[in-house]
Amino acid sequence: MIVYEHGNPLNYELKLILELFVPQSQIQYTDKRDEFHNGVTEGAFGLTIESDGNKTVISSHEAFSAKVLEQRTLFALENSFKNRFKKHIYQLMSESFDSLSKWGTLVGIRPVKIVHELLDRSVPVEEIKPIIGEDYLVSPEKVDLLIETALRERPHLYPHDPDLISLYICIPFCPTRCLYCSFPSNDLQKKGKLLPIYLDKLIEELDFVVGEIKKIGKTIDCIYVGGGTPTSLDEQQLERLLGKIKSHVAIDEIKEFTVEAGRPDTITREKLEIMRRHGVDRICINPQTMNDQTLVAIGRDHGADQIIDVMALARNVGFKTINMDLIMGLPGETVADAEKTVDSIIKMAPENITVHTLAVKRASALNESRETVELAHDVTVETMLERCDAKLRAVGHTPYYMYRQKKMIGHLENVGYAIKGHSSLYNMRIMEEKHTIIALGAGAVSKICYPEENRHERVANFKGLEDYINRFDEVLEKKKVIKSL
Repeated sequence: MIVYEHGNPLNYELKLILELFVPQSQIQYTDKRDEFHNGVTEGAFGLTIESDGNKTVISSHEAFSAKVLEQRTLFALENSFKNRFKKHIYQLMSESFDSLSKWGTLVGIRPVKIVHELLDRSVPVEEIKPIIGEDYLVSPEKVDLLIETALRERPHLYPHDPDLISLYICIPFCPTRCLYCSFPSNDLQKKGKLLPIYLDKLIEELDFVVGEIKKIGKTIDCIYVGGGTPTSLDEQQLERLLGKIKSHVAIDEIKEFTVEAGRPDTITREKLEIMRRHGVDRICINPQTMNDQTLVAIGRDHGADQIIDVMALARNVGFKTINMDLIMGLPGETVADAEKTVDSIIKMAPENITVHTLAVKRASALNESRETVELAHDVTVETMLERCDAKLRAVGHTPYYMYRQKKMIGHLENVGYAIKGHSSLYNMRIMEEKHTIIALGAGAVSKICYPEENRHERVANFKGLEDYINRFDEVLEKKKVIKSL
């Protein structure tokens, strides 16, 4: 496929929609007419987007024939125009290609927000389904998922209390880096020597942030310690961090306190007991798969048996809620492998189960080795998700939050499931962006929310450990944005 653009103000949106139909590697973009016409005459499907600031003309070309599909006058690049533009391109492409996605023109990562916005405008639930189906061309089953998720979230998100703030604290270290990982995480073997000084700076940032929050009379009611793998900290380091948090907040008033334990090979009984002693009531133990061969392939230093043992240990220590993350579409896995994983997880009875679709991110080792790693077919992964959903619903788990990412196999989704009474408050807040979350540590991004204005501001810390440590004064300076609340 070849695309000619002249003055197109929506180049980004155009690429997002085209790649729902044709792989990126098979699309050529040009601003040269001769190059475009030569490409079309060689038998490629051609598309032209031309704008002079007043009107945009979109044409499709096959062989030597050309058909002007629509001509539209453009006065301002408002969101409504973007949506119409994407819908038109989607419909045009549907005439010649099969869509690779059931999400229509929705390519953002937080589609549930659209349902919340409609509910905020008092649109009846029964009217929302046709609106999303017609305006965004989303399939009926995905619309149902959006509505179900939004209705389950709303009691936890509304009414909004501007005096409440969540904290996210990042520990960007892991014992090894997984094949698919694109997070700002650092291999302990390579950068572990920086961990002590990093922890010093992180605690200094925590002291500063809590002080600023108290100055403006706000209350911290939700804490999430993520990464990386927070249990990469040894027992003394974990004790120091959680003890500092406990000294700053009234733990008995915290609605949810999560530590992402993550890797079973980093978890000990002593670490679990330290967490419970300091008020942590929710942890994540993330196997991703229960197939030993796959665990080796993705760079994990543990087997499925160790996951079962650590889960039993965590139960014995007594956490209110345990989450387990799974990834569908890991290299070499079949639908039967995915079903085996889900069945094994169900036997361990975690209160939360988050089912991810594999995303091949640019910064991951998986992306670098795509030529040698065979990925699952889109339809295969879609089947995995469907089987997963059926099995989880059968034992009382229902979707309570969901999101999407770029580069996901099949343009699918990630869904968080929970049994009644165990939905994660932090997960819902981070996705729907109605609640301020102050993020601490390297790679962490704060979201300062102004729900009355339906907007938020992102305030990012430096991604690199060295920058975070060496430019720490700038980190604290950015945190002064808290005063705006």
